[in-house]
Amino acid sequence: MTNASTTSTIAGYVAGTWDIDPVHSEVSFSVRHMMVSKVRGRFSTFEGQIVTGDNPLDSSVSVTVDLSSIDTNNADRDNHLRSADFFDVETHPKMTFESTSVSATEDGYLVEGTLSLHGISKRLHLTVEPNGFGSDPWGGKRTGFTATGEISRKEFGIDFEMPLDGGGVVVGDKIQINLEIEAVLKPAA
Repeated sequence: MTNASTTSTIAGYVAGTWDIDPVHSEVSFSVRHMMVSKVRGRFSTFEGQIVTGDNPLDSSVSVTVDLSSIDTNNADRDNHLRSADFFDVETHPKMTFESTSVSATEDGYLVEGTLSLHGISKRLHLTVEPNGFGSDPWGGKRTGFTATGEISRKEFGIDFEMPLDGGGVVVGDKIQINLEIEAVLKPAA
């Protein structure tokens, strides 16, 4: 894909700095549980900015997530995830992502960056689909994106293991990341 065709494939594209709207966004995940199903969860407190460049490939994103805001629809499980067995929010209260590059793919974009979690920083690749750019009823501009990725919790030092009889573990290693992001254009300075 050329740069010119990249820009023209995003209807209403606007370059600028956008604040992520946490009320209309979701940072969620799923993980294999008991080797037979998936548990899903989300974080309710996060903030970030997206900078869309004149060329979409020059764009960037930075996000901070409050790990204590985890919600898996089970208070006991959430408290266990906050403990030293998993996130250890007393020592590592935040998770951050800083993009380092954006590239075009056949179906959207690949955003690469550094995810810092549990005191460890690793590369993360997110597959990103732009959902659009448009005006809101209050005279502002909004944009939206869907993004997915995967991490290994063990690579971030979260190596809690509880083996099952007959093989397998209670909590899988691979964590699926799912993001639905809506952002509001900041006024020009």
